[in-house]
Amino acid sequence: MTSPTPRGARLIDTDPTRSPTVASLLTPEAVRTRARVIFDAGVHGQLAHFALHIEALPACAAFVADTIRQNYPMLQVPPHSRWRHLDANGHSWADRLGDRLAHEPRERARQRIELAVTSVLLDAGAGPHWRWRDPVTGLYFTRSEGLALASLEAFRDGVFSAVPTQPCRADAAGLSNLSAVRLAGAFQVRDDNPLLGLDGRIALLKRLGNAITQHKDIYGAEPRVGGLFDHLSRDARDNAVETAHLLGLVLSTLGDIWPGRLVIDGISLGDTWRHPAVTIDGPTKGLIPFHKLSQWLTYSLIEPIRDGGLAVLNWDALTGLAEYRNGGLFIDMGVITPCDPALAITPLTPDLEPIVEWRALTVALLDEIAPLVRAELGVTAQQMPLAAILEGGTWAAGRRIAREKRSDGSPPLNIVSDGTVF
Repeated sequence: MTSPTPRGARLIDTDPTRSPTVASLLTPEAVRTRARVIFDAGVHGQLAHFALHIEALPACAAFVADTIRQNYPMLQVPPHSRWRHLDANGHSWADRLGDRLAHEPRERARQRIELAVTSVLLDAGAGPHWRWRDPVTGLYFTRSEGLALASLEAFRDGVFSAVPTQPCRADAAGLSNLSAVRLAGAFQVRDDNPLLGLDGRIALLKRLGNAITQHKDIYGAEPRVGGLFDHLSRDARDNAVETAHLLGLVLSTLGDIWPGRLVIDGISLGDTWRHPAVTIDGPTKGLIPFHKLSQWLTYSLIEPIRDGGLAVLNWDALTGLAEYRNGGLFIDMGVITPCDPALAITPLTPDLEPIVEWRALTVALLDEIAPLVRAELGVTAQQMPLAAILEGGTWAAGRRIAREKRSDGSPPLNIVSDGTVF
């Protein structure tokens, strides 16, 4: 199926007969292809920061398969998405929203999209000292689950809405005028409960409000994040949308929300960084995109869009996610090792070459490990797509091995995060 070109979005040239354009970096193909370039350099021992040990991959795959069996004994693994975290306290996210959740399918889809987007954008590393107490169960949650439940509470309480009678929505006015005090309150942030990158998260959501205002053709004349569903419904062919097309919309309309990133030829490249091993000629030489949060967001939009009545096709067009649980798995299992042991304790920001190298190896290794995990489990790619292997396996296995290796479950590298990448 050929996906329609979104009105108001930049055209993305993916013609392989032409030299790569800047806009071509806004595709999952670019993420996968360029990660592979760095992976191939690793195979030949040509990387400066990490050594690649392919011989350790089968044992890593067996560990991932064992993790899947523990979590999903019937091997019925849902796709990787924010929705798994939103049910982390044993109560359905829908039950938590109660009568504030619409019954009409299209409005419900809009609300679910808005919850997914705001929750994903708030899902960066929380730091080792933050935790969230669930007022329903009294239990404490940390990291991704705690962030998800806190964002759900904020959404329920109308933190992102400018319409008092419709608290469960995220609109341009509500986001642009987001109350830092209310958001910090929803996340229970205090001096003795610090949340890493809180200011960065608030700024990100404010920029989200501005971004959807700039794209009223996608998000509506009175912009709200859930207007994306109406746009997809209008432009869908055969009542379906391609997953890569959905990611293209996210990248082309929301690219300006990411702070301090590369902008070339007027195109904001978001989660795109530099590495000398990317020797592809042309204006994109040395650049490698990851689009981690944008792809995580796209994975998380699949269920709301599908439940709203549209089919979402070809999930495996997306790549694995270059984040610290997947990447930590490969370091902790010895598939990749730092060339300099001091790297493990050196504070590293996302723009630095070692982090870029690590993330690229992670994306490529996720493609490498997927068929090995399926072979261990005796399933096909159709039965267990990459999205399921991420959810049931690599992400969970990365957390599992981190807890075995380090008492606080922290990643194997010292990542300095502003709340917009990790």
